[in-house]
Amino acid sequence: MKKKINIWLVSAGLAVLLVAAMTVCSTVGVVRFDLDELLHSPIFWRLRLPRVVLSVLVGASLSVCGATYQSVFRNPLTDPYVLGISSGASLGAAIAIVLGLQSYLWGIGAMALLTALLTIVLIFKIASTGNRMHTTTLLLTGVCLTFLITAVISLLMAMHHDKMESIIFWTMGSFASASWMDVAIVLPVTLLGLAVVLYHSKDLNLLLTGSETAQSLGVEVEKVRRRLLLFTTLMVAFSVSACGVIGFVGLVVPHCVRLVCGSDNRRIIPYSIFVGGLFLLLCDTGARILIPPNELPVGSITSLLGAPMFIYLLYKSKRRL
Repeated sequence: MKKKINIWLVSAGLAVLLVAAMTVCSTVGVVRFDLDELLHSPIFWRLRLPRVVLSVLVGASLSVCGATYQSVFRNPLTDPYVLGISSGASLGAAIAIVLGLQSYLWGIGAMALLTALLTIVLIFKIASTGNRMHTTTLLLTGVCLTFLITAVISLLMAMHHDKMESIIFWTMGSFASASWMDVAIVLPVTLLGLAVVLYHSKDLNLLLTGSETAQSLGVEVEKVRRRLLLFTTLMVAFSVSACGVIGFVGLVVPHCVRLVCGSDNRRIIPYSIFVGGLFLLLCDTGARILIPPNELPVGSITSLLGAPMFIYLLYKSKRRL
């Protein structure tokens, strides 16, 4: 009972911190507002607020997806970006742009979801031998698929110069064009995915012990694994469809949370929701204000922070690889 109360108290504290950060970040930028001006500013309601909300949703989504993949694959180095799933979703978005599907409500999201699902199926097929998932093969598969997808996207840009700017947007990641429509599309998918992962947080702990042990403890391993991968891939796909590829959020945040609260996914998952939202919110705010009036791609900032973390984890785990 005490543990549950502590989880709720910490989550409530993180939620208050996140709301406070959202309020402050909404006031800074090229156009600055006093708090009493916020409620009367069209810039705040139409541009700044949807951007802040979307960055929080995507940060929470990618962080929880990273924590889930690390437990499902039993590998601390996995996240949607490293595995190539984000790149797979961006390929679908690029194809949708070339085909002119962005004018349809679910055009980009549906294509991003399809290619993301195909990517994770390929990963399973290549990296699995029976019921075992080889760590080295898993990482190499993600890297190779990322290079392959990058090459295909480059070809699409070379063949369709008029679509190049839009495609580059997806490959670099940005919230510059965030709108309430994007929030409306991403929000239900994110809430549903988070609910599913939270429901299975105890099962994620058991999956870390191995498929056989988890099965003996009552977990329907394959059913739970497929469900988690489906909903997390869904979250990644729709996040990418709204803002493009943003790397390493799913790697950095879960590990930072794990360092503080331990390896229990019943804590890691809810805390990652708020910490991930806060992390990407701050990165996007930095992207807006570091070199005014120009704007940096938020994906470059998260990669600058995440790549050293990945190298450290790879170095730390090299004996097991």
